[in-house]
Formats: sequence, structure tokens, C-alpha cells
Amino acid sequence: MLWPFLRVLAVFSAAPIFSSKAFPVRARIALAFFIAFAAQPSLQGQPVISINGPEALGAVIQQVGIGLAIGFTVRLVFAAVELAGEVVGFQMGLNFAAFFDPSLNTQSSAVARFFGHMAAFLFIVMNGHLMVMMAVIKSFEAFPVDQNFLDALQKMKLYSLGSDLFATGLWIALPMVGMLMFANLALGIISRVAPQMNIYSIGFPITLSVGLIGITATLPMLDQPLMALMERAMEIFSAK
Repeated sequence: MLWPFLRVLAVFSAAPIFSSKAFPVRARIALAFFIAFAAQPSLQGQPVISINGPEALGAVIQQVGIGLAIGFTVRLVFAAVELAGEVVGFQMGLNFAAFFDPSLNTQSSAVARFFGHMAAFLFIVMNGHLMVMMAVIKSFEAFPVDQNFLDALQKMKLYSLGSDLFATGLWIALPMVGMLMFANLALGIISRVAPQMNIYSIGFPITLSVGLIGITATLPMLDQPLMALMERAMEIFSAK
């Protein structure tokens, strides 16, 4: 019971939504214990490590490390969507509307926060929380309970998700960036054809309107890249 409990609790401490301050710590611990208890029938054949043995410290480090790694990969999925929001907000000229994000202890733009909230809603609607729990259970097959945390970290290759993060974020933002570039090109032509027109007074409302239209048109398709990146991230912990 102890080793699955520690791994699930570490996931709840790092993964978005699960680690939210709105989720009470006692409820988090109780849910982690319930999941560890329910997972017992599928965890047969795991190495038996005594709590009082010399291997216990290494096992604790491994369980906490793997759990934090799973939570970190889920955080990367959300970061890809927020990256798309940052790029779109920069093109729209809304990056000056920044707010303090307590989850990251940094500033984030309004568009990035909006995309982050949409990603959280889609995460729940598409049963992303169940995918995370399945990845935790399957991770015991790929990374059984032992003291080899560094070996498990080497097999995960979390750095490979970096390219997927940027590729997915730019893929999400590409249609809106294209629309905004076309709008800026049109404004540049207008400023050359009619120099007497104050392009600065109409440029911001036009780019803002085009950006909002682009977000409205592409937001219903956000589930496809989000689910693809989520499946890619969870495969790291389910494959042997």
C-alpha cells in the first residue's frame, strides 16, 4: 500500500488541477490512499521491500520522483496550450494585460490564462484525470518498485517532450497568427495608399477584433492537439 500511495500522492502534488489550492490537502491524501487501495489487484508481482529495510529510502525517492515526473508531464501539456495563448496575445497586442499567476509565481497574459482555463475544462471533459490515473497504475509495469530512480529517469526521456511542447503550441496558434499577419499586412498597405489615415487609431481595434474572431473559430478544435499531446505524454509511463 505504501509505495503506490506515495507515487499517487506525488502526482497530486505536481499535476495541475490535482495540486490546486482549492483541493484540500486532507481530501488529496484520502483520494491517493483510495486509489492505491483500489489498484492493489493489478499490482501483483511487485518486489517486496520492507519499510524498515535499508532499501526503503531508495524506494521512497523512486516513488516520489516518478510521481513528480508524471505530474510534470501533465504540466507540460497545459504549458503547450498556454504557450499558444502567449503567442496569440503577443500578436493581438494584449500581452500588456498581464496578471500574476499563483500556480507559476509569474506573470501571464490574459489570453494565456484564458487558454489555460480552456485546457483545464477540456482536461476534465475528455477524462484526462482518468488517463493520468491509468498512467500511474501502468507505470508500475514500466518502472517497478526498486531503488533505481536514475535508471527510470533515463528511460523516461522527458526532454523529448520539449519539442512536442513547442510544436503543439505553435500548431494551435498558427491559424490565429496567420490571420493577424494578414490583417497587419492589410493595414500596412492601407497606410501606404492613404497616408493621411491614422493607422495607429484603427490598427489596435482591428487586430483585436481579428484575434477574437480567430480564437472563436479555432477554439472548438483545441481538443485534438490537446488529446494528442496528452496521449504522447502518458505513453512514456505506460510503455516498457
